[in-house]
Amino acid sequence: MAENVLVWIVDDDPAIRELFSFIVSDAGYEIDAFASGAEVLAYSGAPPAAVLLDLMMPEVDGVEVLKELVRQHPKLPVIILTADNDISRAVEVTKLGAYDYLVKPVDKDRLLTTLGRALSHGNLEQEVERLKTALSDRYHLRNIIGSSSAMRRVYDQIEKVLESEITVFISGESGTGKELVARAIHHASTRSDGPFVDVNCAAIPEGLQESELFGHEKGAFTGAVSDHPGKFEQAAGGTVFLDEVGEMSPSAQARLLRVLQERVLQRVGGTKRIDLDVRVISASNRDLAAMVEDGSFRQDLYYRLVVFPIELPPLRDRREDIPLLVNHFLEKYARDASKRVARVDPRAMEALSAHGWPGNVRELENVIHRSLLVSAGLELGLEDLPKGLGEGLSPARAASTEALDNEPMSLEELEKAAIVRALENNRGNLSDVARQLGIGRSTLYRKLEQYGLRDRK
Repeated sequence: MAENVLVWIVDDDPAIRELFSFIVSDAGYEIDAFASGAEVLAYSGAPPAAVLLDLMMPEVDGVEVLKELVRQHPKLPVIILTADNDISRAVEVTKLGAYDYLVKPVDKDRLLTTLGRALSHGNLEQEVERLKTALSDRYHLRNIIGSSSAMRRVYDQIEKVLESEITVFISGESGTGKELVARAIHHASTRSDGPFVDVNCAAIPEGLQESELFGHEKGAFTGAVSDHPGKFEQAAGGTVFLDEVGEMSPSAQARLLRVLQERVLQRVGGTKRIDLDVRVISASNRDLAAMVEDGSFRQDLYYRLVVFPIELPPLRDRREDIPLLVNHFLEKYARDASKRVARVDPRAMEALSAHGWPGNVRELENVIHRSLLVSAGLELGLEDLPKGLGEGLSPARAASTEALDNEPMSLEELEKAAIVRALENNRGNLSDVARQLGIGRSTLYRKLEQYGLRDRK
């Protein structure tokens, strides 16, 4: 159960070092033993899974070693072992980052139990970090696909708000990726460690909007059997995303205005004022300015929400991004379908590029997912697409591939063509190219090498 799990034992007493080494290795762990703190500080290899550290050692004592281990490896569990039964000392090393403090002589079962818990704690910490990294990667800016001029303007706007707390409003038709942009802003901002709480205002009945957003106290209305923190409280330290904010009721709009003005809220039925530390990002597929004109949306709230507007273009206005998006979704759903499509038939790509996409990127994603599931081979053909897709529109060739031949184009060829186009548009500025393609610089360098484009920078 402990195979390949490395534990360090650090103690200047040879007899204790040998005893602990026997106990730990007999339990199935691998061990490295150190006779002094200086040996540990001089070690330059990979860290262990846990450390058993003597506190009282000559020259470099356990406190100094602990400080350095915590500095270099914050998630590494360190168990202090000492003959000094001093509570204040235990408190001191715990504050410095020690996982636990055991007084010698240490019972074998207690030692192994504490070590097991420390290792589980370390694994949990690593898993939390892994999940945070995975979440950040999932909503990274590079996952917003597109190199068209319309998307370059969006990237420029997003970058301007990452380091500030400014209130952002995202407009665009349904399916253009408003939530994806909101999440990318949050996860690239200084609030990335805080929660991201998304609220679909259109999905909440008008009578419950205030309660859901701002919370309620027990007994505030029939059915309020307990206190309920609202979405704003749940987003403390992070970001609240108000999607379809134009669907808020007049009373919810009035309460939201007060919250934005005062940065405090009161739950429905409550009197306590709760300070807020939350960033607000809102979005709508409706024309809020027109709603202000017809009186269905408060003008003062409009100006509080639309401080920094970002408009997402519909897919029909950036058709040159369709081959990139097709490639992205084919790779995304390849595992789902247990297959990998290596080519796209020119007629299929032409139909995809010619379609009006009233559902925008979301509709395209659904079409690719469905088509991948029904395709029979390595090529996505016209027959795999929904019947009638692209009919009634003039053929639109994908801008990034120029004119398509009668021969099928592979996804790699489409990708290379998109990179070439981005290099030309940005005069070889690799930072701009990577940003507009939605990939990292290291990925771009690898692609340039892969396609023999290093000399085209």
